[in-house]
Amino acid sequence: MKAFRPFVVCAALALPALAHAQAAGDRPADTFEEIERGIYFSVLGGPFFVVNPPSASGPRPFSPGQMAQVEVGVDIGERLSLGAFLMGASNRAGSEYVGNSGGAASGDFSMLVPGAVARFHLVGLADAQDVQRTWIYLRGGAGYALFRPQQLLPDPDILVFAGPGLEYYTRLRHFSVGIEVTGSFFVKSQSFGFAVTPNLRYAF
Repeated sequence: MKAFRPFVVCAALALPALAHAQAAGDRPADTFEEIERGIYFSVLGGPFFVVNPPSASGPRPFSPGQMAQVEVGVDIGERLSLGAFLMGASNRAGSEYVGNSGGAASGDFSMLVPGAVARFHLVGLADAQDVQRTWIYLRGGAGYALFRPQQLLPDPDILVFAGPGLEYYTRLRHFSVGIEVTGSFFVKSQSFGFAVTPNLRYAF
């Protein structure tokens, strides 16, 4: 009987460890989404051109410039995203451009545009692991454009824009990068513009 005592003691000590190992084996392994979707934050920036700047009279010269935009929104499934944005832009114009000032001011102008935006993913392209990391999408929105200097362009306008883009979801699953080409239209002044904007996006 004494010969079995060491065996009994070892078995008693081993049973809790075996039970813990069995419980750990029963738990499902942690899994992660290859692409994070949800609340997101993105930044965009690049050249922004206005073909015929707002003007009541006088020349409306082609106006090159730069824009930057920040956007916060939410992904609704894999295809649709809705968000709000704030855009700032600065455009060059010669001394012949007097806008709506009647000649009291001339030259360069800038704008600040808050608004809302929607994006719809059209086509997804899978990688070697069959994960759709590359997407062709369509993005559009509208905003309330405020101009500076106010003497040059005293009246706000409604900006609407839309265009296609290409986005790649990196293997750092929260991040994606992309580029889009956007056509713009100022409703009140009947001004046209376009932008080419690389972008960086982070999803929580």
